[in-house]
Amino acid sequence: MTELNDLPIRDSLKGRTPYGAPQLHVPVALNVNENTHELPEEILVDVIRRIAESLSTINRYPDREFTVLRELLSGYVGHGLTPQNIWAANGSNEVLQQLFMAFGGTGRKALSFSPTYSMYSLIAQSTDTEYVEVPRLERYEITVDLVTKAIAEHNPDMILICSPNNPTGTPVDLEVIEAAYAATKGMLVVDEAYSEFSLNENSALSLLEGRPRLVISKTMSKAFAFAGARLGYLAADKAVCDAMRLVRLPYHLSALTQAAAEAALTHSVKMLETVADIRDQRDRLYVALQDLGLDPYRSDANFILVGGIANPDEIWQKLLDKGILVRNVGIPNTLRITAGTEAETTEVIDALTELLGKK
Repeated sequence: MTELNDLPIRDSLKGRTPYGAPQLHVPVALNVNENTHELPEEILVDVIRRIAESLSTINRYPDREFTVLRELLSGYVGHGLTPQNIWAANGSNEVLQQLFMAFGGTGRKALSFSPTYSMYSLIAQSTDTEYVEVPRLERYEITVDLVTKAIAEHNPDMILICSPNNPTGTPVDLEVIEAAYAATKGMLVVDEAYSEFSLNENSALSLLEGRPRLVISKTMSKAFAFAGARLGYLAADKAVCDAMRLVRLPYHLSALTQAAAEAALTHSVKMLETVADIRDQRDRLYVALQDLGLDPYRSDANFILVGGIANPDEIWQKLLDKGILVRNVGIPNTLRITAGTEAETTEVIDALTELLGKK
């Protein structure tokens, strides 16, 4: 049988493996930072209605500029932004890929701070962009000094800062973002996939004015509980959106995706009602993990990175045996646990209590 490497694949792709978090059918899935709350029926009915309406013209290409969707997204993000400041794609991963296609590539360099979102390096590799990671400080924090020194040393064309950071949950102060922008002539991408879960309202959206090389990447997969719809977006200077048009595929957002996202944004207040409960469960989980003698890291996201686990592979498997799926992200002595519903949080706390002999 022919293997992948038997094909005349591009040299930079040889030996690579695709991204993949386990997709297992278990009662409690807390491994990929989804919002585990189901959507209210009234919203589902409206989503279905709008998708059905879009099907009446499905023989035609969708609006290439997704005009209505950009209007709704600009209204949602606020900060005086207009539809011309908004771009959207099939999940924030495609947004990031388009940014790499426009501003990365052969002979260019991207910089980030590890550990961070694993897709940065994978997208860099797939676009032949050199990728450099500078280790974070104690407790996975980053500071103005760390960031500015890294930029001065590596002179990157792109800088990626995830806030709150995945997989650690660490928020990033706005002064760090300001300093990073001032220190570079390249593009600064701030990934705010989890920003709605932060109580600090520390969004870099407030820094966009007068900073044409600053990009804020966001998603509807997390707080909106819309992961299956695949809708990510960015906010930036109009010129950045013009750059995205150069690299996007024609009609890249289907009519069905646009209709579903428009419905969700119309109900944004209702869609985000679960965010407060998720924060409560995250904080409850944090305290419970400390009480178990573990070392949870501070998190402004909808998950917690848990340190102090002597045997994470074993604990991961034993949790799975109990029908609970969490994530081993490869950081020694840690597991990452998504904050789910109250019932799901109770199950994972009870299971860890039993496995760690605290019961």
